[in-house]
Amino acid sequence: MALLGKASKKKRAGNRPRPAKTPWSSSAGHLRPMPRATPSDESRRMALLCAEAGLDKKASGVDILDVTGKVDYADYLVLMTGQSDRHVSAIARAVEEIMGRHGNHAVSIEGLPAAQWVLLDFVDVVVHVFLQESRALYDLDGLWLDARRIPTAKAASGDPKSGA
Repeated sequence: MALLGKASKKKRAGNRPRPAKTPWSSSAGHLRPMPRATPSDESRRMALLCAEAGLDKKASGVDILDVTGKVDYADYLVLMTGQSDRHVSAIARAVEEIMGRHGNHAVSIEGLPAAQWVLLDFVDVVVHVFLQESRALYDLDGLWLDARRIPTAKAASGDPKSGA
């Protein structure tokens, strides 16, 4: 009698409606998300705006990495370095402020109280503001060595303060 009860519960669980389909591709029986082909112009503009905000606050080592098709959570990563925890915090707040003025608000901000590594998530653009020691330790530059680098406007214009 108890076995019959378990079997009927399994049958009922199998009749639940399936969730809506997401864009997945199948290759050799493995499912994986389909990569986006190209980043949007808006994402690129946002990444450049984040880099400019960091450069305006004297961030060093500012890099914009195009990770489109390599990850499913962003089109661009913006990496930059501050000289102290206060400097890292000031850079992160400047990025948050300038993006807010342009109508883009972070969905998540992590690490601001300690300000060793602050992450600002703007969905298609993820900004990482590091202390020098933290940047060397986590080595995101090395992890994304194959990602295309996008020059910032200040670096392209030959501005010696660009940090790139």
